[in-house]
Amino acid sequence: MNVFETTESEVRSYCRSWPVVFDRAVGAHMYDESGREYLDFFAGAGALNYGHNNPVLKQAVVDYMMADRVTHSLDMNTVAKREFLETFRDIALAPRDLDYKIMFPGPAGANAVEAALKLARKITGRQSVINFTNAFHGMTLGALSVTGNSMKRGGAGIPLVHATPMPYDNYLDGKVEDFLWFERLLGDSGSGLNEPAAVIVETVQGEGGINVARAEWLRGLADLCKRHGMLLIVDDVQMGCGRTGPFFSFEQAGIVPDIVCLSKSIGGMGMPLALTLLRPELDVWEPGEHNGTFRGINPAFVASTAALREYWTDDTLEKGTLAKGEQIGRVLDDLAEAHGLKAKGRGLARGLQFADGDTAGAVCRAAFERGLLMETAGPEGEVAKLMPPLTVTEDEVEQGLSVVTEAVHAVLGKEKNA
Repeated sequence: MNVFETTESEVRSYCRSWPVVFDRAVGAHMYDESGREYLDFFAGAGALNYGHNNPVLKQAVVDYMMADRVTHSLDMNTVAKREFLETFRDIALAPRDLDYKIMFPGPAGANAVEAALKLARKITGRQSVINFTNAFHGMTLGALSVTGNSMKRGGAGIPLVHATPMPYDNYLDGKVEDFLWFERLLGDSGSGLNEPAAVIVETVQGEGGINVARAEWLRGLADLCKRHGMLLIVDDVQMGCGRTGPFFSFEQAGIVPDIVCLSKSIGGMGMPLALTLLRPELDVWEPGEHNGTFRGINPAFVASTAALREYWTDDTLEKGTLAKGEQIGRVLDDLAEAHGLKAKGRGLARGLQFADGDTAGAVCRAAFERGLLMETAGPEGEVAKLMPPLTVTEDEVEQGLSVVTEAVHAVLGKEKNA
């Protein structure tokens, strides 16, 4: 381990929680260099919805690479990009009656967010953007400006301006009418709120603590944006590509955002790819006005195309995700009732909220000692977060839940009512 500690930056984080050297990974399992097996309920922070080294996706990429096909192309036209665009249009967009232009802003979710914010300001001529409490949208300056976490914001080293936070759904425990404060500020010329260009929102806040917005809240937000001439941006970087069940997490609410940000699992098998989807009439970019060296990573196009064709031509994966999500939800509900905790989540984005971050961290360490990878989330790290690959089997879910249960009991003791 010495080379990691002496040569790599102190900024490293996940490796501190899981102090082993990983070597192989297949499906929902990772293996360290000694051969010990770990069940992965982390899934690359949502970048591995189809599991590690998915054989169908891997074969597509290997065949492409071995044929000396184009790897790097910026935004040049390639066969791989054409096949991806056609497949995404035909499988992800058309069946949902979604009409979006597809922009490749760069390789990461933060790139998709930066492009969305820049475009919203260009279209409206306004500077201010509305974000929500406990939001997370990335680590670049624009994305940080609409992120809630104070530690991450503090790393910017400069004031993060032109963004105003509003209460996320149930932030005030249901004691205040939805959007009462937001709408009051919008309608009062003395409120000091600059006229917003856009609102950016996650339908489920992953890093913020697995906070789930109700469908009616999201519909109310969409209506508010329309009435006040604000663009609605949905950040689906972590919750898209089926994490909550449907391909897009906003489908359940029946809304159609103006702009959608995708990354993580859109790359198929952990390959870097990000998309900013925008209504055609919003496509007012000048050629090259927003660009990046790595916005055309063709192996990611290949893996993504294979994933769309393999998993999204019917509803099998969606139904499986919802069923396994309920399987996890039932166990977390039992643990929550037994220990006075709070179970949270939707689909295969689930969490168990503890009294503090120390307790949640202890549970995750206990799970790691028993061969399960899971991380914490929330402003104080108080939520133990479960995000297995969508391709995880029911038996693997049951195995993982057994470990989670053991870990909770090891830290908090047996059930209070046992």
